[in-house]
Amino acid sequence: MLLHITHTTTYHYAPQVNTAQHMAHLLPRDASSQTVHAAQMHITPEPQNCSEHVDVFGNKRTFFSLPVAHDTLRIVATSAVETHFIPFAPELAAHTPAWEKVRDHFLYHAGAAWDAATEFVFASPYVQPHADFADYARASFTPQRPVLLAACDLMARIHQDFTYASASTDINTPALEALARREGVCQDFAHILLGCLRTQGLAARYVSGYLLTEVPEGKTRLIGSDASHAWVSVYVPNTQEDGSLATEGQWFDLDPTNDRWGLASPGIDYVTLAIGRDYADVSPVRGVIHGGASHTLEVGVTVQPATELHAKALPSVAE
Repeated sequence: MLLHITHTTTYHYAPQVNTAQHMAHLLPRDASSQTVHAAQMHITPEPQNCSEHVDVFGNKRTFFSLPVAHDTLRIVATSAVETHFIPFAPELAAHTPAWEKVRDHFLYHAGAAWDAATEFVFASPYVQPHADFADYARASFTPQRPVLLAACDLMARIHQDFTYASASTDINTPALEALARREGVCQDFAHILLGCLRTQGLAARYVSGYLLTEVPEGKTRLIGSDASHAWVSVYVPNTQEDGSLATEGQWFDLDPTNDRWGLASPGIDYVTLAIGRDYADVSPVRGVIHGGASHTLEVGVTVQPATELHAKALPSVAE
């Protein structure tokens, strides 16, 4: 499926900002589940310096500087991404290694081979270990249960037990608070799932991206009405012929907001933007400014199939 994404971010400052430096994760990455055909950013005012790098997690990261006074910053990121279905048999979840065996795989042993997924076992800025995560996870991680079966059960429980409530939290809301309140948005559910998986000694990472939304019959897609999305990947090491676990494995994506999972992606209607330990590694825009004592933020996202591009102009969400 070929999808076109437009992600518009606008900051309004008062008073104006004198100088600024920013870092953005707004260009999607190539992956086994998707091919990026085109991706670009248009920044206003025009930056004096702008450079793109690949970070330690393989994400496309853009740095830019604005040494001119401005009261508005507008970033428009556009991309064309072809998504691919990665075949897998859902019943394989029952044939993955016991979760305790996977947990022990990540424990340090002198002379043991190093698995690159180990870095996703530990605490991160937004996901700190706590007994409450372990307590909630315990019902899913029963003795000797296959790791992917347990992880999928945990995902389904979060989907069932928690209420999606727009604007009920922000990025500074601790995951523990969202866990206690049993409500939040997709990034809260992702951080809670990360916390639960990591308390069980498993490797799990945060995924930011987009999800193609369904348009009700008879309605027209509104430009800017979509939003960024977030979900989680859990790592399952491959089993070798002698029954031991290899230092290579597969990442399975779990979306607790929608109770969907799959190999490398929850589905062809998902686009992966960036991956990291949690939101701190993949925030869309962050920076340092001089001036601008206060600001307001506007974000608009549109995800549409290529087939819609040949239709008549789509209405704006503001209309």
